[in-house]
Amino acid sequence: TALAFPKMLSCFPWFGGPLCHLRPWISMVRGRAQINLNWQRRLRYTAGPMPQPPAPYGPKDTLPSTGRSPAAASLELAPTPGTQTGQNLSRLVGVMQRLLAPEGCPWDREQTLHSLLPFLVEETYEVVDAVSSNHPDDHREELGDLLLQIVFQSELRQAEGKFGIDDVVEGIVEKLVRRHPHVFGDIEAKDTQAVLANWSQLKAEEKAEKGKHGALDGVPRSAPALLRASRLGEKAAAVGFDWPNAEGPRNKINEELSELDQAIQDNNAAAIEHELGDVLFSVVNLARKLGVDPENALRGTAERFAARFAHMERALESEGKSVRGNTAETLDQLWERAKAALAE
Repeated sequence: TALAFPKMLSCFPWFGGPLCHLRPWISMVRGRAQINLNWQRRLRYTAGPMPQPPAPYGPKDTLPSTGRSPAAASLELAPTPGTQTGQNLSRLVGVMQRLLAPEGCPWDREQTLHSLLPFLVEETYEVVDAVSSNHPDDHREELGDLLLQIVFQSELRQAEGKFGIDDVVEGIVEKLVRRHPHVFGDIEAKDTQAVLANWSQLKAEEKAEKGKHGALDGVPRSAPALLRASRLGEKAAAVGFDWPNAEGPRNKINEELSELDQAIQDNNAAAIEHELGDVLFSVVNLARKLGVDPENALRGTAERFAARFAHMERALESEGKSVRGNTAETLDQLWERAKAALAE
C-alpha cells in the first residue's frame, strides 16, 4: 500500500504540515516499493509451528491478593481454546528476517527507522479507512500491513541490540496485566468509570517512576493537531482543569472569535494564526464536553463535502461544463441541489 501514499496525503488536510516535505520523493518510493512488492509476492517462506501455549489461567480467586495485578510472567495467559492463537506471527518474523538478511532485499536492507515513519503513518490511516468503509477483507489486509511495520521496526532495533518483537509483545502484555487489576488481581471495578479512574492512577504511578510528573506528559507532540488538542483537553480535565458543562467552551468560542475578528481587522497575520488556533482548540473542547469525537465529526463533514462536490461536478459535466468559470450564484444553486439530492 506504499503505492497509495500520494492519495493518502491528499485525503488528510493536516498532511500539509510536518509530512509535506515527503512529497518530492514519493514517486521514487513508489517505484522502489513496486519492485519490492513484486519480489515479496514471489517469496515463499515456511516457518515451523510454535509450541502450543499452556492451558488457560484459573479463576480470579487463585491470584495473589496484592491490591494490584500480579506480574504477567506468573500468569498462564493462553488464548481461548478454539480461537486463533497468533502462532503465525513467527512466519512474518521469519519473512522479515529473510528480507533483511545479507542475501535479502536491497530495498528493505536500506530502510531505517526514520525512513519507515511515513509508511507507518500511511498504514495506520489505511486501517482507519478500511474500518470506516466496513470492508472486512480490506481491514484484514491493512492490519497485516500495519503489523509488518511493527515487525520491521522491531527487527531493526534487534539489529542494534536494543529489543526484538518478543520484547514488544511481552511489554504490552505486562502493561495490560498491570493496568487491569480488576481482571488479574483483586481490585473491584463495578463500572467503566471505576476502570478508567484506576487506569489513570496506575498510569500516573508509572509516569512518576519514569520521572514524568506533568498531567500532560505522554501526549505525543508529533500527533496530528486535532488529536493532540483533544487528548490535551482530556488529560487536563482528568485532573480537574475543566468547565462544569458545555456552556463554558461554547462561550469561550464566542470570546475567541471576537479576538480573531480584531486580529483580522488589524491585518496582523501572526495574531490571526494565533487566534484562529484558539478558536479551533475551543471547538475541540466543546466537542469533548458534548461527547463528540472531533476527529469523527470533521471526517464526516469532509466526506459530505467531497460527495456534494463530486455531485456538483457530475452535474456540470453532463452539460459539458466545469466548476471553473461559473458564477458564484450558479455554483451555490448547484451546491444546494447536491445537498438535497444526497440527503434523500
